[in-house]
Amino acid sequence: MDASTLRDICLSFPGTYEDFPFGPETSVFKVRPSGASGGKMFAASAMDPANWYVSLKCDPLLAVQLRSAHPEITGAWHMNKTHWNGVRLDGGLPDAMVRDMVEDSYDLVVSSLTRKQQEQLGWSRLARE
Repeated sequence: MDASTLRDICLSFPGTYEDFPFGPETSVFKVRPSGASGGKMFAASAMDPANWYVSLKCDPLLAVQLRSAHPEITGAWHMNKTHWNGVRLDGGLPDAMVRDMVEDSYDLVVSSLTRKQQEQLGWSRLARE
């Protein structure tokens, strides 16, 4: 997976945008319902081909399972390792699996928003289960 593909995946979900709160070298992808201030991060990547990874939010139980099954997945650097995975994007994982993990991260963050904000995004918990 290349940087353009990761960016396209992250920006394909409703209400998402790319931000650079840590400087121009780190892309942070956030979700923000219309009319809301700020945004909630669901993915972050240095977009560096020499150290190609993305940090993604993950259910703690699933995070443990993924880390034990895939050496490309570890606790995310500089993040709460209970809730965030670092996913190496060097081709060891199928693109479809990475896309699913990005979507899961987005869904976890959106599920923490108010019902009104979820509706603004057109997100439904039932449609995701």
